[in-house]
Amino acid sequence: MPPRHQRRHHKGRGAVSGLDGRFVKRPVELDPEEAHARTEQAPETVVTAMRAGRIIATNASPDIPFNRSINPYQGCEHGCIYCYARPSHSYLDLSPGIDFETKIFYKPNAGERLVAEWEKPGYVCEPITIGANTDPYQPAEKQTGVTRTLIELFVRHKHPLNIITKSNLILRDLDLLATLAADELCSVAISVPTLSNELKRIMEPRVPSAESRLQTIEALASRGIPTSVLVAPLIPAINDAEIEAILEAVASAGAIQAHYIFLRLPHEVAPLFVEWLQTHFPDRAAHVMSLVRQASGGRDYDPRFGVRQSGRGPYAELLGKRFRNACRKFGLSGRQTRKPLRCELFEAPGQRQLGLDF
Repeated sequence: MPPRHQRRHHKGRGAVSGLDGRFVKRPVELDPEEAHARTEQAPETVVTAMRAGRIIATNASPDIPFNRSINPYQGCEHGCIYCYARPSHSYLDLSPGIDFETKIFYKPNAGERLVAEWEKPGYVCEPITIGANTDPYQPAEKQTGVTRTLIELFVRHKHPLNIITKSNLILRDLDLLATLAADELCSVAISVPTLSNELKRIMEPRVPSAESRLQTIEALASRGIPTSVLVAPLIPAINDAEIEAILEAVASAGAIQAHYIFLRLPHEVAPLFVEWLQTHFPDRAAHVMSLVRQASGGRDYDPRFGVRQSGRGPYAELLGKRFRNACRKFGLSGRQTRKPLRCELFEAPGQRQLGLDF
């Protein structure tokens, strides 16, 4: 009998199956013909509104450099196979596999909820990061404009903002970001895990090319927007050989800092990633996972703070050393000290600037 979720790679998609989420108690069994038909049919993207109750998420993780974030979207059409946000679709009784990248939810009332948070009497201004889980500039943003609506509010109320993205769509909002940056209220991090278009097409299929992202870094930097780079994730025997080349390219484009994250495989991401490896790299799949486990204490993933981002052991230490040496070589560790974003300029909704008229 064939597996319930047959593997089939579709062009423009990352996951190769509709793997069940971890909360499914009574999986639906399909007969072989129906399962085959569903597998062969190219999945279409469906974008659905999901009203937010609360828009600012908080965390106390010691290995994350921010404690407030906003995610305008749940699910991400970029389809990055390694995305650690995939397991969030399990809470919706959807697959962290194909569903995560084809069933996208956006928050049409995000701006309204943000203003409500800022209006609270006890609100204390701290920088907020947009895009910590799913990309705020994924394709749906062209139609919904949720991210731009949020940024307009950050400009209006002079609130500090960090953005993480892979997309050149951020240049649509260059005017707003430059306005924020002029008052030291904004920074951007662009993710560049590979320079190879061939690898990009299967690893992060609906993300703009590396060349496009380098041009984006250059455009942001030219407008005075502090721009750093995330080489994330570093995947053993897949993109780890590119460390030096990536850092040289992003430094030339104008990035001021660079950081990396070792491959994270929480919950359903691990079996999805293994399926992807066996589909696209059958000759080295076992070797890749062996190196991953060497850096994760013998497991697919070590979720402990201080370890999950960088791994541990000789192989992980070697990656870290190479990365730090390349950053020094290309001026990404000390080229420019990034100033903390300013919080004292924040103007709460309803706050009026008193004039001096008598």
